[in-house]
Parts: sequence; C-alpha cells; structure tokens
Amino acid sequence: MTIKGIFGWGKEDDAAGARKQLVLPEEQREALKADISILGDEGFNDSRIQKVAEKEAQSAAEDSVKKIHIINLGRCPVCGEHLSQHYTANICENCGWNKYDTPHLGGVRVHLKDSNEVLEGDQAYILKQGQCLIMKDGAVRARVPVGGYSWVEYVWTPEELEQRQMQVTDQMKITCGWCGQEADISKDGFHVVHVAFGISQERYCFCSDDCYEAFRKMYPARVHRDCYERNCNDCNLCVKRYGDEAEGIRVLAKDRLKLKK
Repeated sequence: MTIKGIFGWGKEDDAAGARKQLVLPEEQREALKADISILGDEGFNDSRIQKVAEKEAQSAAEDSVKKIHIINLGRCPVCGEHLSQHYTANICENCGWNKYDTPHLGGVRVHLKDSNEVLEGDQAYILKQGQCLIMKDGAVRARVPVGGYSWVEYVWTPEELEQRQMQVTDQMKITCGWCGQEADISKDGFHVVHVAFGISQERYCFCSDDCYEAFRKMYPARVHRDCYERNCNDCNLCVKRYGDEAEGIRVLAKDRLKLKK
C-alpha cells in the first residue's frame, strides 16, 4: 500500500482525496509519512497492519454499540445502576459516569484559577491527565495546565435549548399505554407513570386522564396497594429501573419511544 493509499487517495479524484486527508491534522500526517518511509514500500505492501487496525476498530465499535444499548435501557454502562437521563446528558449518581452534550452556539468559558481572567472558545476538553484544551474555530487556542483553571462554564442559549427540545420531540413518537394512539406531551391529561406489576418497575405513558384511569382499573399493581400514587424514592418493594422524575419527554425511557416513520 502506498502513502496515497493510507490517506484514502488513489483512484478517487484529488478533491475527494483531499477531503479524506483532512481527517488527520498536519503534524500527524507528517509523522505518518515518516513512519511509512521507515517501513519502506515493500514492507508496507503487506496488508497485515491494516487488517489489525480494522480488527481493533471493529472491536471498539462493538464495545461502543453495547454501551449505547445499555444506556438506552436506562442503565449505567460502568456499574449498571439507574441513569438520570436528560435532553443533553446521561448521569449516574452511583459511580459518577456521565456523558453530556456541549453547546454549539454559546460556546464555553474557562475560568482561570486565582484570577478573574476567562478564556472563551467553541469547545473545551478536559483530558485524562487534567489539562484543559480550548478549541476555537477548529483549532486548539489554549492548553491550560492542571490546577490552572477553576471551572468550565458551558453557555447554553435559550434558542439552542429550545431547538434541542424540538429535535427530540419531533423525532420521537410516544404511544399511549391504553389506547395505543400517539400521546402529545403538551396536552392536559398526559401522564408518565411508574408502576410495578411484579418484581420490576415499569414506565407507561397515557394520552388522557380517561386512558390512565382505565389502565389502572384493568391492571391493579401487585407489589403494594398504593403503587400508582406512592413516591418511588420512598419505596424499595421492587427493582428500580427508573427514577421518580416525570417532568415530560426528557425522562422517558428510550425503550418506550419509537421513531416516526
């Protein structure tokens, strides 16, 4: 394989090849060229290295998909405990694992330690070693050492938060647990209910008060008599799958949501 091959160049036109080449920053491209020159064209024609890389990438992808499935079930991919799920974040209160989105419009502000100075950028990355990288217009503008900053502020504009909410509600369809019709979370009478009919807690949505009451009459909870009304945080009679929060779409379990066709 030639140097052009590793960058994705070859039979494709120069413009398409250039777009693929931009995946690697310039310093990494130069380092790759130097490594390939050490191996030599004859040694690098063997596809063994590429196969090993593809195998490792596939294994990493499988692990990533597995984690996403666990998160979709409302569980932490590290410790298995219940996740607090929100529009832009999943947080495990038990072990501290978290995954969150950062704003695209408002950007970030990194507040320096023992100083009133603030560094602004589009994104900020807290590295494993503790350093903070500040990105602006696609480039690293600053690297703050460990202990050099006190906190990172994510600036969410009301417009972007509203846009995120609309994207979620537009893409998801919530089905009523009684009549099977689509439930509108903005209408009066919409209910999110946590109830246990056996050992495990379940979550149901209802489009109206009538559907909610009809469901309750047909399916009385078997764990304890006041399961429908009782606060889940004060009860330990079933295996918890969800928290007690129920303020709209942000806490609906993803296994209860279906994409609109």
